[in-house]
Amino acid sequence: MTRVLLRGSAAAFLLLATVLVGWRILKPAEVLATSKTPYPPLVVSAPGVLGRINVAPLIIEDRLRVYAAKHQVRADEPVYGKSVYTTRWSLRRWPEQLSGVVAAGPTVITRWSDGALVALDGRTGRIAWRAEAGAGPGYAGHRTGAATVWDPPGLRIAAGAVVVTVDHQIWAYDVSTGAERWRVTAPAGCADGFTTAGGAYVCATGAYDLATGKAVPGWPAGPFVPAGCAVARSGCAGFRDGASRGWLADAPAPRRSPALDRPESTIAAGLVVSAGNGVVTAYREDGSTLWTWSGQARLLGGVTGRVLLLTPDHYLVGLDVRDGRARYRFRLAYRKEDDLWDLGGLMVSEHYVAIERRRKGGPDDPDSPIYYYTTDTVLLVAL
Repeated sequence: MTRVLLRGSAAAFLLLATVLVGWRILKPAEVLATSKTPYPPLVVSAPGVLGRINVAPLIIEDRLRVYAAKHQVRADEPVYGKSVYTTRWSLRRWPEQLSGVVAAGPTVITRWSDGALVALDGRTGRIAWRAEAGAGPGYAGHRTGAATVWDPPGLRIAAGAVVVTVDHQIWAYDVSTGAERWRVTAPAGCADGFTTAGGAYVCATGAYDLATGKAVPGWPAGPFVPAGCAVARSGCAGFRDGASRGWLADAPAPRRSPALDRPESTIAAGLVVSAGNGVVTAYREDGSTLWTWSGQARLLGGVTGRVLLLTPDHYLVGLDVRDGRARYRFRLAYRKEDDLWDLGGLMVSEHYVAIERRRKGGPDDPDSPIYYYTTDTVLLVAL
């Protein structure tokens, strides 16, 4: 009888211990790990392929890489590292899911499924401020996290403000303090717009001043197609309106740009550039041709002094903005990789670019095991 009681007591103790361990692991919790090491210096690498990793980085000031996971945001360094390195700082919130991440300077703003906005100092990982907005969507970054850090739904940034949208509600918060600037109830179709370099939030029904939340008068009619945007469809340099007319948006009031009327055109390195029929053409502001470059290519964007192209055989070409001459050209492959991939997402910073590669001819389902080109599907490139 005593043995039976002892065995029963031991079983009860083990069950209780298991429950306690499970509770400690699964209970709602926020875990923050910060860094005391100096902020990494800016290092400019020679143009070329640096390495490949399995997650998509949000590049912060060309010094840090920030990654998204379902319940965590974390950072590593250096930007030019050929693989993922030891985490510099991280924030984990369980069971909340990470909806999106944006950044302005060293400030990293995270949005979560419970509506929390948590801003982190990218230099240390410490929390800079918190705010509350409407509940965000669940994690949709799939294996690489690219959609969460490069195109987060309902999360935009520009002109010192971060904009959050949920259904008909739009909130704007100050990036430096987290103070709410304004909130408005918008018409249907305004939940996932873009911001302009001139300081407006633009959606299908119009534009709102990022400083005041008031509708911008005299704005053309939508729907709109943004052009020349930074990551997260933010700080866009221009757009086309509902009549397919091009506009420059680097000032509070947009200005007509007939060169941007062309559907294959965009804005890169301060120029309106189009690519079609085997010719890349850059235009002056009056619409006249500045220069041309012969060759099939896709426009990837621009950095200071360079327009970036992707050729069909997967070479990256950097054209000088002054005369259109190629200043560098190199194959987008790590060591002996083949080129059987299609372009997925990408992020262009001032000195680096990260490219998410999809398997050529693969399925459209990101959760498929053969959706991505390789396990380490994100290519890291210096410009």
